[in-house]
Amino acid sequence: MTKDELRAELERQAERFKDVYGGEVTTYAAQSEPERKPWRKRATVQDQVFAQELEKIEKELRGDEA
Repeated sequence: MTKDELRAELERQAERFKDVYGGEVTTYAAQSEPERKPWRKRATVQDQVFAQELEKIEKELRGDEA
């Protein structure tokens, strides 16, 4: 079923509901897409430990050179 066929079917059902049951059909505007925020990776525990190890190694290297 294509979008046009679906729209036509929904329109027929709405008209039938109005005619047969005397009901009222309320249509709503489509919800807007939420704004996309830039994705940022959170550091995992492994990432944090890796960064700490790198800092420790750099300090040791600087200490040996001085």
